[in-house]
Amino acid sequence: MPASRRYICIHGHFYQPPRENPWIEAIEVQDSAFPYHDWNERVTAECYAPNAVSRILDGEGRIVKILNNYSRISFNFGPTLLAWMEQAEPRVYERVIEADRESRKRFGGHGSAVAQVYNHIILPLASPRDKKTQVVWGVRDFEHRFGRKPEGMWLAETAVDLESLDLMAEQGILYTILAPHQAKRVRKLSGKGDWADVTGGRIDPTRAYLQRLASGRSITLFFYDGPISQGVAFEGLLSRGEYLAERLIGAFSEDRREPQLVHIATDGETYGHHHRYGDMALAYALETIESREDVILTNYGEFLERHPPTHEVEILEATAWSCAHGVERWRSNCGCSTGGEAGWNQLWRTGLRDALDWLASAVAGPFEARGRTVLQDPWGTRDDYIEVILDRSRGAVGDFFARHATHPLTDDELVTALQLLELQRHVLLMYTSCGWFFNELSGIETVQVIQYAARVVQLAQALFDGDFESEFLARLEKAESNIPEHRNGRAIYEKFAKPAITDLAKVGAHYAMTSLFEDFGDQTDIYCYTVTRQHEQVQTAGRARVIVGRAEVTSRVTWATQELSYGVLYFGDHNLIGGVREFQGEPVYRDMIRTIMDSFSRADFPETIRWLDKQFGPLIYSLRSLFHDEQRRILGVVLDQTLREAAAVYRQVYENHTPLMRFLADLGVPLPRALLTADHFVVNHDLREALSQDDLDLARIQNLAEEARSRNVDLDKADLGFLLQRQIEQRAERLQRSTSDAALREFIALVRLAGRLPFTVDLWRVQNIYYDILQNNYPKYRRRAERGERDAQEWAADFRELGQRLSVRVS
Repeated sequence: MPASRRYICIHGHFYQPPRENPWIEAIEVQDSAFPYHDWNERVTAECYAPNAVSRILDGEGRIVKILNNYSRISFNFGPTLLAWMEQAEPRVYERVIEADRESRKRFGGHGSAVAQVYNHIILPLASPRDKKTQVVWGVRDFEHRFGRKPEGMWLAETAVDLESLDLMAEQGILYTILAPHQAKRVRKLSGKGDWADVTGGRIDPTRAYLQRLASGRSITLFFYDGPISQGVAFEGLLSRGEYLAERLIGAFSEDRREPQLVHIATDGETYGHHHRYGDMALAYALETIESREDVILTNYGEFLERHPPTHEVEILEATAWSCAHGVERWRSNCGCSTGGEAGWNQLWRTGLRDALDWLASAVAGPFEARGRTVLQDPWGTRDDYIEVILDRSRGAVGDFFARHATHPLTDDELVTALQLLELQRHVLLMYTSCGWFFNELSGIETVQVIQYAARVVQLAQALFDGDFESEFLARLEKAESNIPEHRNGRAIYEKFAKPAITDLAKVGAHYAMTSLFEDFGDQTDIYCYTVTRQHEQVQTAGRARVIVGRAEVTSRVTWATQELSYGVLYFGDHNLIGGVREFQGEPVYRDMIRTIMDSFSRADFPETIRWLDKQFGPLIYSLRSLFHDEQRRILGVVLDQTLREAAAVYRQVYENHTPLMRFLADLGVPLPRALLTADHFVVNHDLREALSQDDLDLARIQNLAEEARSRNVDLDKADLGFLLQRQIEQRAERLQRSTSDAALREFIALVRLAGRLPFTVDLWRVQNIYYDILQNNYPKYRRRAERGERDAQEWAADFRELGQRLSVRVS
């Protein structure tokens, strides 16, 4: 068959569940992702970033090419993941967006990026209203990021029904991708032939199919190749790029003359996170396929334009790619899970969904009724609220309500309108599919959706009459955990959701406590809040400090604001107590400062505590009350002083007994534990300090490392390697900005040092920068060198040596 009739497409579904704390709109530290801060950061390092700069190696393991895989595959990213990536990993984000631009040039104007329903809910289980919002938000988010209308849209878990397809078609979506077992029957588009039963995954996946819809609209469906997709995910096809390329190319039928599309769909995390170096196998397979003349690499949009459907299909409704029982995985104990201990079940899924369905229904009527007092069309406004989610600036929000409000809104009405819409945003977020996907009710993904529900409850009880929490918890209690200590959904809510609930007073307390350790300006952003300091007074007595002040705390999400006064007493170490209350007026505030500061100035701490308790009681805030990341940071500050004191003791032992330790080492006599501990601490401390300097002393670093080697000191290799990695990356960035001789010498000196030190340095990002310089700057020096310019010859020679050390082949 001629090449123009044989096509290959690889689709990657890149997605992580939203992990942000619902009250601060930020991801807090997740210890299970160690050594990374959180799972988004970890999966980015293992998958999303490597696929943006994936390596092709030669037979000697040297990099010969770095490719952006996204530009040559079909892909979708979850909108909530991209929102996080835009802020936390802007380099990777830009490469994803750039890949879509590149793919349009490669694939006849058709971008490879595909939209996704907004926050990955199972559409067949959603209300018609929620389905529409999810599709609209997914389309608008895509347009905002990629600067074009999406041609395709990915359904969460490929969970499908006809109503969802119709809503997608209504929004201009041309196609989606499904699993082969989701097809029911097919026939030729002419309608002249009989329907053929293709249940059980028997559909021919090599063509596009038209699904007719009740509205008169239609949508194209692509059913991916199930066996090859399974092979990629679970059967080792990514162990070598050749295996993947051969399997894809070998899937064509030699007997057919009509166009064939061999295409697969897998979780994007397969390429690097689930299978280490899977991105490189993918890159090699793509490179192999593109080098052949008998096949064409394509994406769905290009294939659809060239070869529209010749057959129509009817789907099996309420089915998904990861459940053998339709969509039961997201509402019942169907048997599909990710494992767990013997005897575990997922009966909790029913109780969880029942509780959330009740809550969503309970707030719908009050939302509509209260919403009509400020919004022309509450539900239509919710569909458009994605505009505010994407741009929360004051100007954008003002323009939004100018279009949707019933009248010019007062400040209080603006807060009400934003709170109503935020309530609905969290109603949608609490249905994120990951809450049901795994094996246990207390898992982090399920706790996340319960926290979203807690945010709905908090907003509902502030906006509407009635006790929403009691009934919700009564229903949630029916969801039973597999782990006895967690009991049920109510207990998990009380243990993991309720302590996270935040209001403006808690933000004020956080600000007050962190003020003891950080010099804030008059205006400070704390996550999604802005704190404006109006007055503050601090006194110090030895290690003890007291701080009293007042500030205005404003949510940048709902615009709610509150003026607070606060007082905190710090005893040193980890001991502090404090309180916050609504500002009571200037006379009361001045009297409070006078009494508290007077008792503290006399070092009468019990009296200070009594006055604080009288003014703010009960004194409920301590280091435990801080948001987790700040809590860790401040504990680090506290521990730093303790470690400095310990370091002084260790250094004294080390310096007094260094000759003895060297003598024992020469004789091969093991050091006593006390001396060994001092030796380990001081050498690691000195190396860490030397590697943290702006102006590195390379000789000292080398000597310290040699000293450690000679005495068999156990180095903190991961920590030290990371410090050197950061230094090398900084030099690489300097060379990228200015390819001067000095910048090159500094860069190469550090890379040489890394090769001599007894710990591993991750040079992945450095290789990326070097490769960019190789492509964009090196040719200029090479041409000058060929003309006999000596300085250019020396520069090019040094640069080639650097490439050798970084395992990059330089032609």
